[in-house]
Amino acid sequence: MASNPTLEFWFEFASTYSYIAAMRIEKLCRDAGVRLVWRPFLLGPIFALQGWETSHFNLNPRRGNYMWRDMERLTAKFGLPWQKPSEFPRNTIVPARVACAIADEPWCGDFVRRVYVANFGEDRAINERDVIASILEELGQPADEILARAESAEQRPQLRANTERATELGIFGAPNCVVDGELFWGEEAMEDAIAWALGRRHASILQ
Repeated sequence: MASNPTLEFWFEFASTYSYIAAMRIEKLCRDAGVRLVWRPFLLGPIFALQGWETSHFNLNPRRGNYMWRDMERLTAKFGLPWQKPSEFPRNTIVPARVACAIADEPWCGDFVRRVYVANFGEDRAINERDVIASILEELGQPADEILARAESAEQRPQLRANTERATELGIFGAPNCVVDGELFWGEEAMEDAIAWALGRRHASILQ
């Protein structure tokens, strides 16, 4: 029997639009019969390649103002909690390392979604180890054990490897869906990525 088509979801916990996407992607993939792979990475090194020291939403206030209003609309549209974070973008190394360590666990999606709600729905400092420990405990997971594994010498390089791979794929922002090397950027492109995974590609693309 052929395996299900696969979609890689590349996300950054500091990314506003990744919040919207992460809260929806698992159900969309499940309903479509597409296998989902969680790929956490860091945008900081990628922004640095573009000569940016922070998010482009901070560098371009007009674009930033639009994004914050857009987030109010999108969270209302999808019924998601929203509280503009007091710090943006936050350092996300701690939760990203945990997400790398548990990427193959069936509850990874629950963790990812809970971290996003903490950041963008509750304005909690997800860069703090204690906050991530409390989220793991909420999910019924052994927080100390998982954090120790995520921060171990064996596991820590995975986040760097993911970020380097994201660069190789041509990723320049977040969120992204990657299907067989095909890159789909933005939360509004998720359905197109799933359709691509299922082979429902526009005829003009194949000509």
